[in-house]
Amino acid sequence: MSVKTGIAIIAIKIIHSLFIIQCGYLRLFTNAQVSFVHLWPINIFTTHNSFTFAQIFKMASFEELGLNEHLLASITELGFENPTPIQEKAIPVLLSGTKDFIGLAQTGTGKTAAFGLPLLQLVAVADKYPQALIVCPTRELCIQIVNEIELFKKRVRGMHVVAVYGGASIGMQIKDIKKGVQLVVATPGRLIDLIERKAINLEQIKYVVLDEADEMLNMGFQDDIEFILQNTPNREATWLFSATMPPEIRKVSRRYMNEPFEVTVGKANTGNKNIDHQYFVTSAQNRYETLKRLIDFNPGIYGLIFTRTKADAQEIAEKLTREGYDIDALHGDLTQGQRDKVMGQFRDKSLQLLIATDVAARGIDVQGITHVINYELPDDVEVYTHRSGRTGRAGNTGISMSIVHTREMYRLKQIEKIVQQPFHRLEIPSGKDVCRKQFFFFMDKLLQADISHGDYETYVPMLAEKFSDVSKEEVLKRVAALEFDRFLKYYENAEDLNMRQPAREPGGARGARGSERRDDRGKGRNRQENYGNGNYTRLFVNLGTKDGFYKASFLQFILDMSDLRKDVLGKIDMREMNSWVEVDSKAAKQMMRSLDGKNYKGRRIRMNEANSR
Repeated sequence: MSVKTGIAIIAIKIIHSLFIIQCGYLRLFTNAQVSFVHLWPINIFTTHNSFTFAQIFKMASFEELGLNEHLLASITELGFENPTPIQEKAIPVLLSGTKDFIGLAQTGTGKTAAFGLPLLQLVAVADKYPQALIVCPTRELCIQIVNEIELFKKRVRGMHVVAVYGGASIGMQIKDIKKGVQLVVATPGRLIDLIERKAINLEQIKYVVLDEADEMLNMGFQDDIEFILQNTPNREATWLFSATMPPEIRKVSRRYMNEPFEVTVGKANTGNKNIDHQYFVTSAQNRYETLKRLIDFNPGIYGLIFTRTKADAQEIAEKLTREGYDIDALHGDLTQGQRDKVMGQFRDKSLQLLIATDVAARGIDVQGITHVINYELPDDVEVYTHRSGRTGRAGNTGISMSIVHTREMYRLKQIEKIVQQPFHRLEIPSGKDVCRKQFFFFMDKLLQADISHGDYETYVPMLAEKFSDVSKEEVLKRVAALEFDRFLKYYENAEDLNMRQPAREPGGARGARGSERRDDRGKGRNRQENYGNGNYTRLFVNLGTKDGFYKASFLQFILDMSDLRKDVLGKIDMREMNSWVEVDSKAAKQMMRSLDGKNYKGRRIRMNEANSR
């Protein structure tokens, strides 16, 4: 091969890759920011690891579990070879049809098949009335369960399943029920609506399944669940599936279940071992920049980002969208139509990132998520377990990242202790690290570009002539300049976002806390030792409940911003537009320096002594 031809082939690969980039990569930092090409090719997300029940370990076959020939034929057609652990342990017990059952297993372990297959075998096809009821927390999960059961019942003639959930026509759902169905999959609210309208008769329900029971209780459905159980008086078996077992669920099981057979796959409340738990320590002010840098450092990310509030979810989504990222937000203010649209885009990977609140994300089951990012740590370890459980499913590995402030280290250690998985502290990547990662990602895509399709050979002579006076090295330099010049400039002077101060270990002496902090505000740091004398200054701040705060979140916000201890604060008085904070007089100036003049959600924070407003 001649040098000219070799250079021409390189050029063809470059042109091919650049064409893909123009079609699928993201243009970032438009508007007032520096513009550069962010290397996230859309086409890398078209590969989809579909859910499979076959696991890498040899287990009992489906034939050994007692399933009938019709279900086995459907399973074989779907390509499932071996049951997952929860299926192997649950199906033989559930096929008895008379035993209450509790199954504890993480999401993504095949629980739908574990209860769906036995139901299809137990329910009488000849009887055209509801015999089995599956209750789940969200519309998305409701639809997902129905879709999976439809696949399983392919060879079971005369079996009908209906999904009932809010946000859809209740009239159409009532018509579907009246046509004659054996299985009903429902969300609590819509089901109770149907019961109160006398549009559904649950008196002949034999089997009740509570799926994602812990999620339903977290969403406040305990009274609804008890109402539903009270309205299924003739049930022969109650099956409860959950990722965790909080005390509230245990109480429900004791009240409504009779000596349930309990199965645990893994340990209750522990994390999936396929997930790598990572955390990054930064200041509260640098959370957003840290998030952006973590995204940039993982160019192949297909991720879910969690925030505490819908205001934060919307704000971050809007900022990242303006900067060119393919992201949208999922929160309680969306209509059902808007929610369906966002979820559809995320599932087909038109969106590479979805940012959501915990409530809005409940019931989401999307395969292939590579990363979960906790913008802030949740208060509840069970919430963390559910968040991180969105990745690392069906035998795949996943990464759970948490952006934390030193004040959150104790909570992180508590989560780590209960989850019983190691949490690894990693450095927030530097600007150079990000550039290097993006550069090699692009080069890998360039080398892997498929030039077998398309009439590229026609252009080889022309390209060879065009690049006849240019060396291979020169071509590569020009490509780098074309694609990375503005990108490199953006990160040229990127600051170190890592917080270097040592974290206080759990159980450490509180009195030593001040000396452990980094002295980044001069001598004022040592003055904390003298705080707490009861002499308070009342400060005014132009933030209130309209900004999405309640007292606990506002307290955490001002502590994170000022890096002060909670014991220097007194009474907090919140109004819609403003708030007043009592702070130890010796700490008042530090708090004002930390907050006054800073920006929050696009507007300037004003903090001063209340009597000098």
